[in-house]
Amino acid sequence: MSSPTLTKDETTQSSPPSSGSSGPRTTPEAPSALARFAANPKALALVVAALVVIVSGLVSGDGTWPHSLTADVKSPLNDLDNWLVDNRDTHWIFLYFLLHLSNTAQVCYDTLLSLLESMSYVGVIVVGTLIAWAAGGADLSRRALRTGGTALAVFVVCGVLDVWEPTMETLALMIVAVVFSALLGGLLGLASGLSDRCEKILRPVFDTMQVMPAFAYLLPLILMFDIGVPSALIATVIYAAPPMARLTSLGLRQADPTALEAATSLGADARQRLLTARLPLARKQMMLGLNQTIMMCLSMVVLASLIGAGGLGSEVYEALGALKIGDALVAGIAVVLLAVLLDRTTAAAGERLDDVATSGISRTVERLRLAVWGGIVVLIGVFAAVGTAIAGNEWPEGWVVDFSNSVDTAVDWFTDHLGSGIPVLGGTITWAQGFTEYVLNPLRDGLLATPWWGLALLVAVIGWIVGTWRAALTGVICLALIGWMRLWDVAMDTLSQVLAGLFLTIIVGVLVGILCARVQRVDRIMRPVLDTMQTMPQFVYLIPVIALVGQNRTGGILAAVIYAAPAVIRITAQGLRTVDPAAMEASTSLGATGKQQLFGVQLPLARKSMLVALNQGVVLVLSMVVIAGLIGGGALGYMVVQGLSKGDLSQGFPAGIAIVCLGIMLDRLSQPVGKRVRD
Repeated sequence: MSSPTLTKDETTQSSPPSSGSSGPRTTPEAPSALARFAANPKALALVVAALVVIVSGLVSGDGTWPHSLTADVKSPLNDLDNWLVDNRDTHWIFLYFLLHLSNTAQVCYDTLLSLLESMSYVGVIVVGTLIAWAAGGADLSRRALRTGGTALAVFVVCGVLDVWEPTMETLALMIVAVVFSALLGGLLGLASGLSDRCEKILRPVFDTMQVMPAFAYLLPLILMFDIGVPSALIATVIYAAPPMARLTSLGLRQADPTALEAATSLGADARQRLLTARLPLARKQMMLGLNQTIMMCLSMVVLASLIGAGGLGSEVYEALGALKIGDALVAGIAVVLLAVLLDRTTAAAGERLDDVATSGISRTVERLRLAVWGGIVVLIGVFAAVGTAIAGNEWPEGWVVDFSNSVDTAVDWFTDHLGSGIPVLGGTITWAQGFTEYVLNPLRDGLLATPWWGLALLVAVIGWIVGTWRAALTGVICLALIGWMRLWDVAMDTLSQVLAGLFLTIIVGVLVGILCARVQRVDRIMRPVLDTMQTMPQFVYLIPVIALVGQNRTGGILAAVIYAAPAVIRITAQGLRTVDPAAMEASTSLGATGKQQLFGVQLPLARKSMLVALNQGVVLVLSMVVIAGLIGGGALGYMVVQGLSKGDLSQGFPAGIAIVCLGIMLDRLSQPVGKRVRD
């Protein structure tokens, strides 16, 4: 009987090679996904924290903050309010300090408004057009004529829309606020740019001021100055000064060392170097800072209508409260036109200064421009003296076009025909109701059902993962402060809206940003749209939203998405465009498709910009919470609006602090990622 023969494979398996022989080598198996996950302590901690939150929420179903860990903050605020009312005219801190600030602000505003009214509409149109034309170059160039024509059109349209008087009120408030903001920002920027010690002191101050929502500046000032123009002006100056200070400091620190050395070699002292070298070299950055300050002043001046500042913001606010969409749209158009005018005028002035710095101008042209500015000053005096005698005090009634009723009719038709009842699609109001029912309500109920300690644990873990223990501690302290003020449930409602709005903003911003970066036609179409959206104040976004979905929480979220998406789109597109061309060429040479390039090369390499976009989305969405309270957003935003408009500090002040706490928490949970990647 023959013995069985073994095949070659069987022989290899049955007789292992000796130690001295070289047998086949086996490659080690790659660790499984579960093993890699278990080896990552941060990912494991995040999953455990999330499971704890979910299980605890399902088991307890009640996330109310313990009453024993709360305090009564309303009574001390009411006592403080009463003390301020009783001592505002007698206490030394008011008599010798605060009242001087208040009176100065009020006198400056009243004087400028009286000047504009005494010039009449004819004087304002002529002088305003000439100022814009002179800012563009005071010549027959296309830039100067376009800038002057824009000013002429803006003033005429504001008159035709029958909002001339509130436009003058807003313009007077704007001019005073811009002058003081530019002076304060310029002085702080000068100190920061020339002194390292001042720069270290002012940097965290500016960082904090940029994180805080705009309305936060109004709340403490009402305590000191009461409701009215002074509070609005001072809050606007504080809010709008940081961009001017930052960019002035940046321009001074980035001055060309060669030019400074040349000035020193010519015997110039520190003051002469500042006046003849540093400031001229920082001119471009300072003009950019002035432009940003003007835009922020306009946004804040409109918001300040909540505390009795008047002007176009008050027109929008009152019209929205009365559901008069046509009147709100008219005032909103005037706000946008005023923003466009100021933006184009300052941009033209900056371009002209760049031309002067690069190519220079002749002495004759310089004298001619000085003569133009001198003539403008003379015209102001002439129109102030005889303006009302020439054209009267008000815009002529016969030159007014009233289309607010037509807008209201169109909105009613849209609501009746497209708001609901459309087969299959439903309608805009139906979509809003569905989003509220299936997204907002479950998200809010989930946050309210989560125990406070579970949510604090999740915030701490996320802060530790994306940043450091400081970010985790800051987030937990912010949550604790909200609960301590007895605003936990209302804050969770606001947080649910912010999270939903941020999710939609990131989706829209990233998708449109990708299209802008990869399709030039889309970029050309979107560029003017984004420019317009970024110059519009926050109030204006509410008008089309009410027409689309009505007054509800979804409307507030939609307004926040419209407001925040342009910044996310721009940052995303810019990040994708600046990806290393060598990496793109390498992927192309390897035969990668467009989809593979996007997901395998561009998005990973642009993660820094994507994280910055996320952080900006957080800040901008949260800044719309108060504005959304005007159209049914409710929660903390509504409490702040009611507190500001009624002067009820015990209601508005704690709610404002709670919103600031949410903003700081969300900012710290998103910003440290970008810092870590940059490092």
